[in-house]
Amino acid sequence: MREGPFFFAWCDEAQRVDAFGAALSALIKEPQYSMRAIMDHDTECNTISVDEVVAMLRAHFGRTDAETYFVASLSQEHFVHCILRCFTDKSERLKPKGPIHVHPRHIEDFPLTRMDLALDRGPRSVQAEAVLAWHMALEDIEDVLLRLCAPDASGRVPTGGCTTARTWLAPVALCATYNADARDLARDLALSWICLHDKDRVSRTAGLSLDALRARVEAAPPGACVALRHAGAHSSSLSRETVLKAMATPPSALLEALEAAAETPDGAWRAAEPRAREIYERTQQRRESDGGGAETGSGSALSEVEITLDHFDFLVDHARFHVRRLPSGGVVLATHPYRTLWPLWSDALFALGLMP
Repeated sequence: MREGPFFFAWCDEAQRVDAFGAALSALIKEPQYSMRAIMDHDTECNTISVDEVVAMLRAHFGRTDAETYFVASLSQEHFVHCILRCFTDKSERLKPKGPIHVHPRHIEDFPLTRMDLALDRGPRSVQAEAVLAWHMALEDIEDVLLRLCAPDASGRVPTGGCTTARTWLAPVALCATYNADARDLARDLALSWICLHDKDRVSRTAGLSLDALRARVEAAPPGACVALRHAGAHSSSLSRETVLKAMATPPSALLEALEAAAETPDGAWRAAEPRAREIYERTQQRRESDGGGAETGSGSALSEVEITLDHFDFLVDHARFHVRRLPSGGVVLATHPYRTLWPLWSDALFALGLMP
């Protein structure tokens, strides 16, 4: 079975064990299941204690990497078998994988492939069902990303992201990004440029300062552009000059442009929302009348709806974006995992007059 979605976080190696431990505690919430932590064939433990796992990492991390198999608790009492990995800088230089990442062991365990809904009789609406799939996925995507990157107020992790790919892609090609400081939001564009133009892995460059990132972008030839896949009706390229202009734009203006772009869903999405709201309210009523149960099948209150190619196509082309300002001063950009953040960035950059 397939894995994913994949969540990534970057922090200094000296703080990586602490970041790993804090994320593990936040992801588990309720320590009711045993977890297995492995560092090499001679170093592993089975325990329900996060402290025991962290102590093992602290004693051995540096000479080897670590991974922990555990059960995460998502929204609505949904439990998912996950793997959390932590890599040393030496490993990252040889083969970038992290440096910290978590993912469900099977994509079927994450609420992306099916939903339980009160459809009743009447015509099906793929569009309305896709709107509900967006809401359900977005809640868990943002939740897991924040528990990985910002489980406490330490600020150890400056940036992270989520994608259905196994690799930390260019931020504009992700479905969600996290920045601990909204003033550093242009980092997403700079990292995307370096990834797509210089072919440098994001996990190797995510910790660079904005000045260092700007210097890397400036080093490209004037007029250089990179191609963007799955752009749809939006621009299919990003230029060096656009990235530099965005990095010179006041961060507040950049954030406000992204928020404005996120608040203007297209007509197809708006048209589907009333029916989606109707199905959602009926589903909630059925859950409450059944005491919170969600049994499905013949004669049951809810019907199992599988995400089909039609749902997928609608989400790829129309899924909304969410810009979330955090009380800590950080920001999350997110959409459904079947879409990328590039259309959001493209609209914001056009509105600011930064796209040719």
